[in-house]
Amino acid sequence: MGRYFGYARVSTSQQSLDLQIEALKKACVEPHRIFSDKSTGANIARKGLQLLLLKVEKGDVIFVTKLDRLGRDTADMVQLIKEFDQLGVGVRFLDDGISTEGSMGKMVVTILVAVAEAERSRILERTNEGRLEAKNRGVKFGRKRSIDRNQFKELFKSGASAKKIMSEMGIGRSTIYKLANPHFSQGSGKIWSICFPRFQGALLEMVTTIPCKISLKSRKTSCSTF
Repeated sequence: MGRYFGYARVSTSQQSLDLQIEALKKACVEPHRIFSDKSTGANIARKGLQLLLLKVEKGDVIFVTKLDRLGRDTADMVQLIKEFDQLGVGVRFLDDGISTEGSMGKMVVTILVAVAEAERSRILERTNEGRLEAKNRGVKFGRKRSIDRNQFKELFKSGASAKKIMSEMGIGRSTIYKLANPHFSQGSGKIWSICFPRFQGALLEMVTTIPCKISLKSRKTSCSTF
């Protein structure tokens, strides 16, 4: 006959494990075989749970007071039940009257797996519906702009050099060139620009690493692909 183990869990450190531990003792689980955690069910890497996984062997039975004490949701709980099942370990939920032992237990596990998959599908469906609804309201998804374009415009208008802009805004030379020149195309690898007189020095500084020929008299730029 296998040994009896117990597992108890609460979501926060302020909650007490006493009621669960007392119920496990009444189910004939010896105190030194009761493992516990004070953390959210989403955190599967729990110390008490990991120790329990190391201790149990084929034929053992784990007692838990309720289904939600093993995992935060059905998916987490089912994953753990399947892991115990692979080890040949049964799980009994005292308050719910559910056991994963024997042929009936296999059927229970199958049903729980189906419920977990249905739950995941509902969550994905609600998430997609929420995204579509938000898009219809004009909500934009993705990374927000991290560059203060107004600050760049002010520095640009004041005739600040590229080095000064890079230093004050914490951005790279290529970013400055993109913002300064709306005709910049990174995909094509070519630059078409019209040099503004007061920003001419900054543009010259920015293209020092690019094989370009610049005529200051004509204010025309001829750049090769880079």
